[in-house]
Amino acid sequence: MGGDRVAKSAKRRAPLWARLSAAFGLVITVVSGGTLATGQALVAKYTGGITDNSLLETGAAQAGPAKKDIKGPLTILLVGIDPRKSTTPPLSDSIVVAHIPADMSTAYLFSIPRDLYVDIPADAKSGVRAHSGKINSAMALGSQVNGKIDVVNGFQLLSKTVRNVTGIKKFDAAAIINFGGFKKIVEAMGGVSMVIDMDVKSEHLQPNGKQRPRLSRCPANRNNSNCDHPYTGPQKFYPKSSKSVRLQPWEALDYVRQRYGDNMSDYDRQRHQQQFIKAMAKEAMSKDVITDVGKLTKILNAAGESLTFAGGGHTPIDWALALKGMNVDDMTTIKLPGGGLFEGKSYLGEKFGPGVDTFFTAVAEDRVAPYLVDNPTLVNKNG
Repeated sequence: MGGDRVAKSAKRRAPLWARLSAAFGLVITVVSGGTLATGQALVAKYTGGITDNSLLETGAAQAGPAKKDIKGPLTILLVGIDPRKSTTPPLSDSIVVAHIPADMSTAYLFSIPRDLYVDIPADAKSGVRAHSGKINSAMALGSQVNGKIDVVNGFQLLSKTVRNVTGIKKFDAAAIINFGGFKKIVEAMGGVSMVIDMDVKSEHLQPNGKQRPRLSRCPANRNNSNCDHPYTGPQKFYPKSSKSVRLQPWEALDYVRQRYGDNMSDYDRQRHQQQFIKAMAKEAMSKDVITDVGKLTKILNAAGESLTFAGGGHTPIDWALALKGMNVDDMTTIKLPGGGLFEGKSYLGEKFGPGVDTFFTAVAEDRVAPYLVDNPTLVNKNG
């Protein structure tokens, strides 16, 4: 009967504790992924999305993770995919690791370059043989099982590859973010505010947000090695700013996808994606979201459509409550040095620069904060 009263009062303003719980949950959605509750019963009812703890089963040593209290230190793997079709093997366009220290007061975000040239382990289910290649191919290759697309298996192979590269023994939570659904989260938020740390021209969009036209020699239905940059005409421009700038949803999503341009590379795109995650987390905890139940509900509904989440047997709300002391403003984004790897004149992919191995050791030993004090150049200034 009490549950009926809650359901009937869904349109009334939710109490502060419920709004805060949902906002904390949204921070977890952004930082670590998750499907969250909506409406007045924000901490009781779930809608949309997939909760699939098999994401954490990356081998016999980790099969069937036992549920235990959520205590730091914690390490979370967050992967962004943008499949054009459900029948297309998904490439991991964005690979972000979030490390939360033992006191669970903040989070450190760092990216794995999608073109990092690594050893990809064998996978019996998909038939992948051990070989070397770009890390973003691991998920696509592992997803091809018996003529069908098995995204979870692809994620497991990617997770194993990332763990081998970083020395991280296990991930405490994991998430796959689908770009289409993630776009709806940003739209529900009404945009985000962030510092534009360099001049950026859009490869894809015109100043009015519409798609740039393609060159006549580069039709969309044809693969052409001479069409790495197939668009023409005016470009949307994001000028460097010293202060936070409010970006409309389409602007924010376009800005963080860019990696081409003057003095720009995929490392800049990685940095901007990390800054974007932090900006969205701050947005989730802002008064504009916490005090607006309708807006919060809309955002959480959108979140449920975009994410596949594994929390080690815990719900996203469990994670939200465990991390309620996290200071979003203190979240730190980290730039790991790297550069191109060549075999003769042939480009193989990217490689990490000197010192990255010692950073990964600091992550494993939960001493990232003192490590960054000694290595301040790894900290993004606007992150």
